[in-house]
Parts: sequence; structure tokens; C-alpha cells
Amino acid sequence: MSKPKHPRALKETEAQAVTRNIRVSPTKLNLVAGLIRGKKAQDAVAILTFSKRRISDTMKKTLESAIANGENNHSLDVDRLVVSRVEVGRAMVMKRFQARGRGKAARVEKWFSHLSITVAEANAETAPAEQEAA
Repeated sequence: MSKPKHPRALKETEAQAVTRNIRVSPTKLNLVAGLIRGKKAQDAVAILTFSKRRISDTMKKTLESAIANGENNHSLDVDRLVVSRVEVGRAMVMKRFQARGRGKAARVEKWFSHLSITVAEANAETAPAEQEAA
């Protein structure tokens, strides 16, 4: 006997992709996430393609996965997708030490992060208004 299915947490016009345990601090990841919040999906891919940050490649893969999920699993129109939500969360912290002078040690923390990107299909009425405002 299996568990009862949970209702879908997202709306019918949304798709999501999650990447866990990325080896970057949440602060640095959130700086790149701020670049694509609220942008059209294709514009966000272009921004991440030409970003100089090391983590932008991983974020681009996650965004492309969210777009593919919307297209293949939920039959969303790729041309109308917008990055509706980008959530960055703390994962584990590896604690290491570095030898210092006079027999002492310093703590080194290696932060990990979780990334969740949600894309939503923009309405036909709101899409032209966003383009005029930009």
C-alpha cells in the first residue's frame, strides 16, 4: 500500500527545477540569482551565458531544466515563459581547519547551497505591458 499523492504545489502554468548541494555560498549564489529574477526566460539564459561568475553555468543548467520541464511535462509555451521565482537556500557547511603559526589552527567553512528556479507562463494581457515598461 502506497502513500496518498500530494496535490501539486505549483500552479498549472508553472514549472520548477531544483539543484541541491551546489558548492558555493548562498550569498554569492543570490547575487547571480538577482540578475535573472522577473526576466523573460530567454533573456535570463542570455544573461547567464555571458556572466563572468563561476556559478552562472550551474544556474543556467538549472534554468534550462526548468524551461524543459515546462515545455515537456506541463505543455507550456516556451516563448511566454518568465522566471517567476528564484530561491536560494543554505545547505550543509563543511568545517575544516587551516594550520596557522605557533601551533594554532584557523577554521575554514566551505558553504553549500540549494537552488530552486520556477518559471511561469505569462498571460497574453500582461506580457505586452511588461515589454512597454522595460
